[in-house]
Amino acid sequence: MAEQIKVSLIGNPNTGKTSVFNLLTGLNQKVGNYPGITVEKKVGVCKLSNDTKAHILDLPGTYSLNASSLDENVVIELLLDKSNKDYPDVAVVVSDVENLKRNLLLYTQIKDLEIPVILVINMADRMTRKGISLDIPLLEKELNTKIALISARKGEGIEELKRLIESYRVLSKEPCVNALSFASDYFERLQKAFPDQSLYKLWLVITQDVNFRKLNKQNISITSDFKIKSESELKRLQQKETIKRYQFINNVLKNGLSIDEKSATGLRARLDRVLTHKFWGYFIFLGILLLIFQAIYDWSSYPMDLIDEAFAWASEAAKAALPSGPFVDLITEGIIPGLGGIVIFIPQIAFLFLFISILEESGYMSRVVFLMDRVMRRFGLSGKSVVPLVSGTACAIPAVMASRNIENWKERLITILVVPFTTCAARLPVYLIIIALVIPDEKVFWVFGYQSLTLMLLYFLGFATAVGSAWVLNKLLKIKSKSYFVIEMPGYKIPLFKNVAINVIEKTKAFVFGAGKIILAISIILWVLASFGPNEKFDMAEEIVNKEYPNLSDEELDQKIASHKLEYSFIGYAGKAIEPVVAPLGYDWKIGIGLISSFAAREVFVGTLATIYSVGSDEEETIKNRMAAEISPVTGGPLFNLASGISLLLFYAFAMQCMSTLAIVKRETNSWKWPLAQLVFMSIFAYGVALIAYQVLK
Repeated sequence: MAEQIKVSLIGNPNTGKTSVFNLLTGLNQKVGNYPGITVEKKVGVCKLSNDTKAHILDLPGTYSLNASSLDENVVIELLLDKSNKDYPDVAVVVSDVENLKRNLLLYTQIKDLEIPVILVINMADRMTRKGISLDIPLLEKELNTKIALISARKGEGIEELKRLIESYRVLSKEPCVNALSFASDYFERLQKAFPDQSLYKLWLVITQDVNFRKLNKQNISITSDFKIKSESELKRLQQKETIKRYQFINNVLKNGLSIDEKSATGLRARLDRVLTHKFWGYFIFLGILLLIFQAIYDWSSYPMDLIDEAFAWASEAAKAALPSGPFVDLITEGIIPGLGGIVIFIPQIAFLFLFISILEESGYMSRVVFLMDRVMRRFGLSGKSVVPLVSGTACAIPAVMASRNIENWKERLITILVVPFTTCAARLPVYLIIIALVIPDEKVFWVFGYQSLTLMLLYFLGFATAVGSAWVLNKLLKIKSKSYFVIEMPGYKIPLFKNVAINVIEKTKAFVFGAGKIILAISIILWVLASFGPNEKFDMAEEIVNKEYPNLSDEELDQKIASHKLEYSFIGYAGKAIEPVVAPLGYDWKIGIGLISSFAAREVFVGTLATIYSVGSDEEETIKNRMAAEISPVTGGPLFNLASGISLLLFYAFAMQCMSTLAIVKRETNSWKWPLAQLVFMSIFAYGVALIAYQVLK
């Protein structure tokens, strides 16, 4: 059997750790959660040689082992617990050649944990431009490790890194600095109380909210004569430890690193003055968003049309090729149209993830966070809340998880409660098909279309509602809080194609397969409910229609029979029961069924309507055409008009229709009070706004 080496990838944010992970693992990676908590973990496999594989765990970014968030706590707890199945054989610490001094603080701490450590110095391709030169043999000697000088952008040095990982057993486990020598009496007493334990690990147990085997702060106090100092005294000792480490790092870099300021070049300062300008910065951000939404529409229209027609053809081909019967009807009228209702939106969802990935990879997203902090402060949030709110445009679930980086509980709770207002990718299919039905496909100013402007306005409406709700909650929630906003501005980079591609593929795949399972199950249930009825009005549909419409053509007769059966099926009766509730919003019973089913997941709405409108239909039509042809029994005009369309868009903009998000909110807040309050308030608010919009516009 091949040897399995467990590798932990550790580093500060913005050092290129994800790029290194992607280069080592490619698409051979998966995303999950740490047991018992909702912090995301990425695991991948890398083949080092014919008989050796590395299982690589990409740990959350952390600046040091003095944790200030749950993400950072995850790193410490894993590195302290040898019984953990993910405990590493070797730690790979990724640093950035431009910020080596800061990055080495974390490296010296990891080295004290007596784990074999490899130091990766990334972004070597920037050394010439920045006038940086390194004495690698000297650095290896002083830091007591092996160093891989790499360029993740150019893929250089990765083979050397693989070689070092494979030969990790030759690495020294000895610390490179005695950082706890400043209070020798205190630490000698601690070591004497627990002679069999690592001194630095004991120090972490005392100063951090973590456990080390069976030891915790309370046990250290109870089981020994050693007395833990007060919190303020511990803080002072931590500061002295950090100073001691930086003194060592400065001495090492004095001889191992040199910078020729004359040869250093860069546009970063000039770009920052423009992109983070207190006035023009907002307009630039607005312009970028508008271009993104226009591109989503323009670039994806051709593949969407092909997918739409392909599913319509597949349904007809299956009907023609297979013998008629209930099972074939299930495939052609339930499963194929239901899946087609979500697959058609893969191009637009992929483009959305593509642009978000490019903004993050380029370093611009950090500027957006910094820029928006000025606005967020007024609403009881911090700039860090922008990360969950922006990532909420992909999915609310990881966005709620991302709030764990917010140290202040009040700001974190408010962020969790308002994140579902931001327009996630699950809303995108609903928005796109309704906008296509009710908004003219025309250009304004010869560049931007009314449809893309409407889509952008819906995104802004969600963001504005989230911020407005945060302001209200900040006034209502009586929780004392004090917070500071600190964010690192990474250097500008041309996005790495491999990183962007992996991100787009993984997130689109997760969305499609996650939604696909729900849609497949609901499509089958809906088809069954739509294909059978409780009484003779369903069973005798052909006789009833023939008697009522004796002079129709065969094609018109088939449509009338299919419509009659649907109306008197189980799903028809269910829809009729809820129709009085949704009728004031401009919806019929079919849309009502779509609304109810989409409380499991928003994206189910389109798949539901695709299934309902396909049952009994022999025409080779797309779902969009069937919806456009639907007639309102009240007005006699198109069911999907401007009034009902805007009402439906607003309902989906505000309603809480995602059971998974509710479950995550419950987990993050450790209470059902907050998710249930979200569900009730957002549903009532969505109904009220949709009602007003329809009544005004009709």
